[in-house]
Amino acid sequence: MRFKSTFLPVQNSLQSHGQLLDLSRPIVMGILNATPDSFYNQGRGSALSELLSSAEKMIADGATILDVGGASTKPGATMINPSLEINRVLPLIKELHNAFPEVWLSIDTYHAQVAIEAVKSGAFIVNDVSSGRFDPYMMKAVAQLKVPYIAMHMQGTPETMQRDPLYNDVVFEVQAVLKETVTRCHQSGILDIVIDPGFGFGKTVVQNFEILQNMHSFRILGRPILAGISRKSMICKTLSLTPDEALNGTTALHMIALQQGASILRAHDVREAMQAIKLFEYLQMVD
Repeated sequence: MRFKSTFLPVQNSLQSHGQLLDLSRPIVMGILNATPDSFYNQGRGSALSELLSSAEKMIADGATILDVGGASTKPGATMINPSLEINRVLPLIKELHNAFPEVWLSIDTYHAQVAIEAVKSGAFIVNDVSSGRFDPYMMKAVAQLKVPYIAMHMQGTPETMQRDPLYNDVVFEVQAVLKETVTRCHQSGILDIVIDPGFGFGKTVVQNFEILQNMHSFRILGRPILAGISRKSMICKTLSLTPDEALNGTTALHMIALQQGASILRAHDVREAMQAIKLFEYLQMVD
């Protein structure tokens, strides 16, 4: 049976360290927060042994990528020193690479220095919420490292982004910024680019839903789309829930993101995200 496709074609693979990552079908990126103040776990389970255990479960549940972060980017968060970030993430990346060499590791950072050290230690991908705006050396570093780059849209900084996000047309403006970002990536020499519309990063709840409803339009850029919806405020505020209570809402929106053309679901709960993908794929096969 063949999968239906009603979308413009996009790049369907990534290359890193001589390996190929197939994106012809959606995959899950599991979230590993090595921070004491992430918006969801608030530091719970952030010890090295606990993170390794979480990683093992995510892999068993079907994660293709593990995204390691050492700096909170929740609303109101301030930027941290790259040395502190390196101390948080490098031991984990090294342990993960040794224990699970077949798993693609992503470093979630806006510091070029952190990206360089992480890739040297085993990371395959750089995931930058700032799209190179916070560190002028980031894109050049990624190009030299020859790894894929996830470029996200954010209005402002984590500290300021939710104070009063304003757009005339949020879908058009986010798409325009991502188009310009892809151009900057090309000019810097980055070959493999994933785009992320940045749910919750400088958007109101309504604006987040507008982007989700029109996310298929971002495929015109020809790049895989990452959807970072997991347990975010667009769910919590709409349903009057805490992040701990937002798994069901996350799964519901994951299905919509898949219907809108997402290639990667970035999720705290890998098993449930994989279930959404399996159901979506089955739906696509029905004549």
